[in-house]
Amino acid sequence: MAKKGLFITFEGADGCGKTTQLKLLAQYLEQKGREILITREPGGKGLGEKVREILLNYDGDVSPRCEEFLFLADRAQNIDIIVNPAIKSGKIVLCDRHTDSTIAYQGYGRGLDIDRIKNLNNMATNGRIPDLTFIFDIDTKTSMQRVGKEKDRMESAGIEFHNRVRQGYLEIAKQEPNRVKVLDATKSIEEIHKKVVEIVNFHIIG
Repeated sequence: MAKKGLFITFEGADGCGKTTQLKLLAQYLEQKGREILITREPGGKGLGEKVREILLNYDGDVSPRCEEFLFLADRAQNIDIIVNPAIKSGKIVLCDRHTDSTIAYQGYGRGLDIDRIKNLNNMATNGRIPDLTFIFDIDTKTSMQRVGKEKDRMESAGIEFHNRVRQGYLEIAKQEPNRVKVLDATKSIEEIHKKVVEIVNFHIIG
């Protein structure tokens, strides 16, 4: 019997450790005999990498709506070209940021209409919803300290912006508790990984 493809997303502030946890989960699942595909938003292979460069490093003014649509364009490409084919083939797709990032950053952070973002996300993904989402929660001060002095355009948006983003993530988790799991990102890498594995085994692998 063919194994079912799955879609797991990793969310949180910069410096929260989500990318580390994604890689650790990939190793764990591969040891269990599952095929894994890792992607990210923005910046899936090919076209997405060029969009990522603009979003994170463009040094001119970028309007909040333009920023929003660039993320959405990258998302549509990632879902259609990378994610959906992998899931169809039975792989577990692990994605570093997805729709919840746009709601948290452009909705709660930039103040754009959240319901409209949700509708646009639905268009960009053609209705694809993650099977499971992890949010690695961390206070803004610690997040900024972990990022360090070399910050990209999004990381440089200021502490008030990032406080709104954090609250946005927590609100998303409150609204969708079955899909979204919040983990304390201040704990050790090993403790967090153990919890991630526990949740994946319970909710996804069975």
